[in-house]
Amino acid sequence: MIQRARRSVVVAAPPEVVYDVVADVERYGEWTSELKSVAVRERDADGRPLEVEFRAAAFGRSTTYTLRYDYTRAPTEIAWHQVEGDLTSILDGRYRFEPVAGGTRVTYDIAVELRVPIPAFVRSRAAARIQAQALDELRARAESR
Repeated sequence: MIQRARRSVVVAAPPEVVYDVVADVERYGEWTSELKSVAVRERDADGRPLEVEFRAAAFGRSTTYTLRYDYTRAPTEIAWHQVEGDLTSILDGRYRFEPVAGGTRVTYDIAVELRVPIPAFVRSRAAARIQAQALDELRARAESR
């Protein structure tokens, strides 16, 4: 079963700064606590990471997944979909960046489907925790620039 979640936060930084932090996939390890490694497999014509392999902590173990990025709506949105994963069969999402008074509203949408059965309340709590942590860490990184 696919678990979908959406969460927004206001970051005290302009949209272009927040976008740059999110687009700089290779530096995620510097500010994302659950991430163990990042390897860019392919770049687009503009040199942006297109297909990226991640290794991260998840559910008390390590998981590996590969995401393919979509910059069609950049710089107001960065989207991705999973092309490979050992723990997840779907890991799709997007960040949207909207200018607001005092900074940028960042909205994080995610859709996750696990390969192993886990009770719905655990999936829901895990998705909420992943989003909250990602947005908190993104906010801290963007506001420190």
